Amino acid sequence: MYVAFDHLPPQARVWIYQASRPLNEEELMPLLPRLAAFAEEWTSHGRQLAASAQFLHRQFLVIGLDEAVAGASGCSIDASVRFVQELEQRLGLTLLEKSRMAFLSNGELSFLTRPELRAAIAAGQVQVNTLYFNNTLTTKSELDEQWPAPAGQTWLATYFAA
Repeated sequence: MYVAFDHLPPQARVWIYQASRPLNEEELMPLLPRLAAFAEEWTSHGRQLAASAQFLHRQFLVIGLDEAVAGASGCSIDASVRFVQELEQRLGLTLLEKSRMAFLSNGELSFLTRPELRAAIAAGQVQVNTLYFNNTLTTKSELDEQWPAPAGQTWLATYFAA
């Protein structure tokens, strides 16, 4: 069953998928009913899941699930990955590739691989207070409170240690 994303409880589980490029308005608007339909139809062992899906910052697909209603099973997680793959094909982008890290600086998103990150830190392009999108967060409360977060307050802090 579809639940508005902002009505999911803080302990709701989230999955964050980073798109290989930003989506434009012409792509996003037709997706909204498809995202709601996915959440409405998503089930686990025949039980309806209380779920939501939305794009944030035009670049991140976030799927949320209230596991207090019903938890995701292996089959339902597989179904969500198939949905993400369908979106990849429909939009001509990747959402499942995880090697690039996203940063927000001066209102602009930038993306770096781990090898590029070291050079960007050395050049001062990424600093301890540069906002980082940690896409490994697992709960809605983490998403609300720590996404994005200053890089120095995430697992990236070790890159800044002298």
